[in-house]
Amino acid sequence: MSHNSNAYLQGIVLDEETYCSFGELCRLCGASAEQIHEMVAEGIISPEGRTPAEWRFTLVSLHRVQTVVRLHQDLHINLPGCALVLELLDELDSLRSLLARS
Repeated sequence: MSHNSNAYLQGIVLDEETYCSFGELCRLCGASAEQIHEMVAEGIISPEGRTPAEWRFTLVSLHRVQTVVRLHQDLHINLPGCALVLELLDELDSLRSLLARS
């Protein structure tokens, strides 16, 4: 059995100024268009743009959708429950930041 020590990875570098379209968000997160619409309606994510065709999402939105998808699939938490979990995680991050500055 031969082992190839050369491995090649390909990816996209994302930063805070990176935006993705509605379709890209669905594809990157494994979420349906309906799920994304529901997350927007629930206030979990806030797209830039007036219509779904114009919507652009930030890296923060991408991360939030991925978290919601995992919470729903793994723990069967409904959308309002996911919104609460995200709110608590945001608060925890803020508290950790305050402690780090102390």
